[in-house]
Amino acid sequence: MSLFTFRALDSQGVTQRGTLQAKDQSAAIAILHKRGWLLLQIDAAGRQGLRHALRRGPLTGAALVSFTQQLATLLGAGQPLERSLGLLLKQPGQPQVRVLIERIRDHVKAGKPLSAALEEEGSTFSPLYLSMVRAGEAGGALESTLRQLSDYLERSQRLRGEVINALIYPAFLVVGVLGSLALLLAYVVPQFVPIFQDLDVPIPLITEVILALGQFLGAYGLLLLAGSSVALGTLAARLRDPRRRDRYDRRLLGLRVLGPLLQRVEAARLTRTLGTLLSNGVALLPALVIARQVCTNRALQAQVAEAAESVKGGGTLASAFGAQPLLPDLALQMIDVGEQAGELDSMLLKVADIFDIEARRGIERLLAALVPSLTVVMALLVAVIMLAIMLPLMSLTSHI
Repeated sequence: MSLFTFRALDSQGVTQRGTLQAKDQSAAIAILHKRGWLLLQIDAAGRQGLRHALRRGPLTGAALVSFTQQLATLLGAGQPLERSLGLLLKQPGQPQVRVLIERIRDHVKAGKPLSAALEEEGSTFSPLYLSMVRAGEAGGALESTLRQLSDYLERSQRLRGEVINALIYPAFLVVGVLGSLALLLAYVVPQFVPIFQDLDVPIPLITEVILALGQFLGAYGLLLLAGSSVALGTLAARLRDPRRRDRYDRRLLGLRVLGPLLQRVEAARLTRTLGTLLSNGVALLPALVIARQVCTNRALQAQVAEAAESVKGGGTLASAFGAQPLLPDLALQMIDVGEQAGELDSMLLKVADIFDIEARRGIERLLAALVPSLTVVMALLVAVIMLAIMLPLMSLTSHI
């Protein structure tokens, strides 16, 4: 008997870690599957398992999309799996990626299916990726499954890239203007204090406020910055508590402007994951366990876990999500229609397409309004500061 360390998801979607004894790795995997757990990683205990656990997966983002697309293309061209992996080794790329592909090919050479070979790489491949590959192998449609998987990953990457690219200019604008205002208040404005005192002119209230604010920032600016950093760190630490994070994320979904946008983004991600898994033969309960992990909102994660329990008890997915609606009404209605028509997988993908478009439009509108709004606000702040400095000078010239 050998000792194995494992990481798996139970039926509630909670990560379980531990050790077990089995004749070999296949027997250990069978034991975990009998428990109804979704295996994420399993290693032989000892030095080899430790080295395997410490190894970082080099396939992330665009590299993972490229690997999946190229493998699907080679399989679609009629190449056997082992030869396809060998051809991928000849492609130019990062040494880490080539080493990873070589390890996968060695596992396949040894007679393991692709899903088991990918599973050997631990956290490099997500449970979603592994489940779809496993379902594609079981249905004899690995090539089409990999194409769907690459499309899913590419959509996710594209949306993330669009949001990041759109946020770059507003972020630079905010940092630049706030830095300029802080410099103006902390170092430039205090220089006018002795000048106004020597001139002995009446100082308007707005000028007194700006001068006092400038003196305060000049004296305590660094302390204020340190205090803000500590406050943000404390808030981040408090949000690690699951109950606080659940309440915080639930409030986010209820915000007037940002809430509906977040709902659309989460609905698109959740329904696309569920629809992709179901269309590739993954059962609804395991699909819900996997889809729960792609939700970034903790409140929605908890609702997906409750939906899994409801479905396990014989309830419908639409009624489970509709009990405490966190998803848009249109999503709930279309899920209900899909269940009644027996076409839940295709309806979920349609929901994902709809909310992908709506989320993208919402983000574009929000950013289109954000940039001019920030510009106007910053211009007004600068104008107020300049007015506060100019008013005493104008008063002086009127008395000459």
